Amino acid sequence: MRAWLQHHRISLVKTVARLLASPFSTLLNVLAIGVALALPVGAFFLLGNLETMSQQVSVEPQLSVFLSANAAKSDIADIASRIKGSTGVLSARFVSRDDAIAELKRVAGMEDVIATLRRNPLPDAFVVTLSTRDSAVVDRLEREFKSLPKVAHVQGDSLWARRLDALLHLGRTAIVLLSIVICVALVAVTFNTIRLQILTQQEEIEVCCLVGATRAYIQRPFLYLGSLLGVLGGCVALAIVLATARILNSDLAQLATLYGADLQLRLPEVSHIVFVFGACTSLGWLGAYWSVSRHLLVFERR
Repeated sequence: MRAWLQHHRISLVKTVARLLASPFSTLLNVLAIGVALALPVGAFFLLGNLETMSQQVSVEPQLSVFLSANAAKSDIADIASRIKGSTGVLSARFVSRDDAIAELKRVAGMEDVIATLRRNPLPDAFVVTLSTRDSAVVDRLEREFKSLPKVAHVQGDSLWARRLDALLHLGRTAIVLLSIVICVALVAVTFNTIRLQILTQQEEIEVCCLVGATRAYIQRPFLYLGSLLGVLGGCVALAIVLATARILNSDLAQLATLYGADLQLRLPEVSHIVFVFGACTSLGWLGAYWSVSRHLLVFERR
C-alpha cells in the first residue's frame, strides 16, 4: 500500500515538473482547452441568468375577460366570484364599459374619434392577473373563463408564455449539443497531447513493459497529466466566464435603471463550479486513458 501511494506521489510530482519544463507548450494546450470549455460553460451560465431576468423584466401574465352586452349586475357578481375563486388567479379587476371609454379618451388622438360614435361599443370586462406564467395554467384558465355564462370573449397571454418556454427549451438543447461537441474536442486534444508525450518516452515505456511493469503503473503518470490539463483548462474557462460577466454587468447597470429590475449577471454557484472541475478532470483523464491504452495495445500486439 505504501509503495502504491508513493508511486502516486512520484507520478504527480513528475507530471507537474514535466508541465513546468515546457511552459509555452503547456500554456497553449491549457488555453485551447479553456477557451473551448468556456463556450458551453458560459452559454449555460448565461441561459440561467436569462431565465431569472425574464421573470423580473416580463410583465405579469394577465387574461382579459370580456362580458356580453346583456350581462346584468347579478351576472357580473357571479362571474367575479368564480374568477377570484379559480386556482392560479392572483387578482381580478373589474373595468366597466364607462371606465374603459373614459380611459380610451385619454389616449392622444382618440377623443375626436370617440366623439363621432353614437354609443359606447366597449363591453364590461375583467382584467385577471395570474399567479404563474406556466402556459398550461394560462390555457386552463382561458378555457375555464370562456365557459362561464355571459362571457363573450377571453384574450389570453398564453402565446408569449409558449414562445418564452420554447426559446428557453431551444437554448437548453443547443447548449447540450454544444457541450457534447466540445467534450469530444477536449478528449481529442488531450488524446493528441498525451500521444505526443508517449512518443517522447516510448523507449522508457517499452523497457517498463519488458521488465514486467503493470499497465496501471505505466498509465498512471499520463493519467495525472491528462487530469491536470483538464483542471487547468477548467480554471481558464471559469476565469473567462467570470471576467465576461464582470464586463457585462457594467453595461447591464444602465438597463437596470430603465427597467427598474435587477439585471445583474449572477456568478455561478459553488456546486456548478465543482461540477465544471469534475467534468474537466474526467474528460482529461478519459483522453489520457484512451491514448495510453491504445499505445500499450499496439505494443503488446508486436
